[in-house]
Amino acid sequence: MPSTPQIRPEHVNKGLKNPPVSRRTVLKAGATLLLSVVAPIRAYAAQILAVRVWPAEDYTRVTLENDAALKATHFIVKDPERMVVDIEGLELNPTLKSLVAKIQSNDPYIKQVRVGQNRPNVVRLVFDLKEEVTPQVFTLAPAGNYKHRLIFDLYPVKPVDPIAAMIEKGDWSSDGKLPPSGAAATGSAPKGDMPPLKTAEAEALANAPQAQLEALKPNTKAEPRAELKNELKTAEKNGKLIRMLTVVLDPGHGGEDPGASGKNGSREKDIVLAIAKRLKDKIEEFPNMRVMLTRDGDYFVPLGTRVDKARKVQADLFVSIHADAFVQPTARGSSVFVLSEKGASSSAARWLADKENLADTIGGVNVKTQDRQLASVLLDLSTTAQINDSLRLGKSVLGEIGGINRLHKGSVEQAGFAVLKAPDIPSILIETAFISNPEEEAKLLDDGYQNQLADAIVKGIRRYFAKNPPLAKNRLT
Repeated sequence: MPSTPQIRPEHVNKGLKNPPVSRRTVLKAGATLLLSVVAPIRAYAAQILAVRVWPAEDYTRVTLENDAALKATHFIVKDPERMVVDIEGLELNPTLKSLVAKIQSNDPYIKQVRVGQNRPNVVRLVFDLKEEVTPQVFTLAPAGNYKHRLIFDLYPVKPVDPIAAMIEKGDWSSDGKLPPSGAAATGSAPKGDMPPLKTAEAEALANAPQAQLEALKPNTKAEPRAELKNELKTAEKNGKLIRMLTVVLDPGHGGEDPGASGKNGSREKDIVLAIAKRLKDKIEEFPNMRVMLTRDGDYFVPLGTRVDKARKVQADLFVSIHADAFVQPTARGSSVFVLSEKGASSSAARWLADKENLADTIGGVNVKTQDRQLASVLLDLSTTAQINDSLRLGKSVLGEIGGINRLHKGSVEQAGFAVLKAPDIPSILIETAFISNPEEEAKLLDDGYQNQLADAIVKGIRRYFAKNPPLAKNRLT
């Protein structure tokens, strides 16, 4: 009787794509699985990539940039004032320790910070504060060149009042004192070649009713001197009052948002701040004009806050200053833009507005505290009259800038710039030159060109006021 052939494993597996699995392999896999259940893999600890501190009068921002999203809890401790922050999923590293040295002695709100490993995977930060603050702690998703960010914004309990800040800096007379009699009426110009106010213009500016008298007074509890009261009463009785003009200058970007960059490493936020400061000095050489900067240092101001600051000081004009960039380094020239509610005047204007409106994303805004309703109201209330005034202002300034630099386009352009949406203030955005063009970058870094540019903008503003004297008008509140 023939024997039954023995069936071996190699016969069964012959011809299969996968190689045979031995008993030993199966046992090893089972053991590995069992070990993974008994001893779970240690949680991944996020890594802090950079720390940055942005002190300013408005608020101080502390930024922790990391390679993963972090979860943080915080609480306030009294007597003395401290803010304690616990960050989960984090191990202390040298980068985070460097935060201690980044706190400056002149920081308005932070005295010092202490950093330590509170417990495994939890780092604790203790901010010793100079005064009581209202903190905002939030995270930002990756944007631009940034990874994940954990943000601490420390706002004073009593917010900085823009008018009070101007008074403290001497930008706004704290006693409401009028310019010397005849200073504006005679059209006497300060040093330089700025066009003086004509007599007819000065008279128009002087014929202001009671509303202008109130607008002149600073928002302060201090009582004016007796002689000043008499001076104001006399001006009111005669029906004439020298109309102070308030111009708000808005240096674009700042802080976490550097703006565009030049080939040689220059940053838009630095250049436009320097130009704005020069422009401020030149405007204030005139006795009937004062200036507020939306930022006077390297820190970020949200787009809506810039508009809000201008409205709080009842600005007569809003001028946002930028330095353009394009993918092609050959792009060049200066431009002036105003708001449009009906779409951009060109695809380039739309592209630029979209890019500038990303400032809040790059700079970092706490979306939970954004007043979306206010943003909607500002858009809805932007009137045809405001846009028409802005077009007149833009045309006047563009004409003067054209005398010192090539114009990218010979007319004022329009697009939906978020920073131009104050409903009651003529507002323009000036792209001074292309920082991405090496030749124009060199111009923007040159003191002489910055002076010429500031002079041209002042001439344009004065020319606009000469044709459109700002008489009394109802302010939206």
